[in-house]
Amino acid sequence: MDIESNQKESAEMAAEISPLLKMALELGPLLVFFFANARGEWLASRFPVLTEFGGPIFIATGLFMIATAVALTVSWLLTRKLPMMPLISGIVVFVFGALTLWLQNDTFIKMKPTIVNALFGTILLGGLFFGQSLLGYVFNSAFKLTDEGWRKLTLRWGVFFLFLAVLNEAVWRTVSTDTWVAFKVWGTMPITVLFTMAQMPLIMKHSVEPIMKDKP
Repeated sequence: MDIESNQKESAEMAAEISPLLKMALELGPLLVFFFANARGEWLASRFPVLTEFGGPIFIATGLFMIATAVALTVSWLLTRKLPMMPLISGIVVFVFGALTLWLQNDTFIKMKPTIVNALFGTILLGGLFFGQSLLGYVFNSAFKLTDEGWRKLTLRWGVFFLFLAVLNEAVWRTVSTDTWVAFKVWGTMPITVLFTMAQMPLIMKHSVEPIMKDKP
């Protein structure tokens, strides 16, 4: 009885959060970053302590770090686990955000998406090189695919992450900071959503049908 109770409790603690809340936790910090950069001077006038960060982009960076920490904390409290991708992204946010604020150089926060996406792409493609479809370990609880399906999906996501890394480099090096922030929120996210939706035919084609229980 105790074992069953412990298993039930563990299952409840590890329960998945609702899709809408999950989306809010993932997009929330980005929206905070966008708003704080656009209204940095207004925020500084209302909350003078924010001037310790510096100009609008640095205020946005500081609040982005805080919002990311809050999102990760809420995710942990609700599920008692942290997904690998948001965790790695959060670590890079803290490291490059700290460098941005310390050196008062926004280059570091602009390079953060490049580093994260290049890292994810390299890990996924490197895993395939050694015969491992690592994406399967991340999303295996969400849906089941054949080995071929996981290989194809991992390859596509690996290449897509590298594309995002190159795209971020091209954008932040050629446009203003405000334009880059807007593109990061309103450009990168729609591109990612469209790419994700485009993978549905592959997922459906290689989905593993649930095993039917034997009838008594």
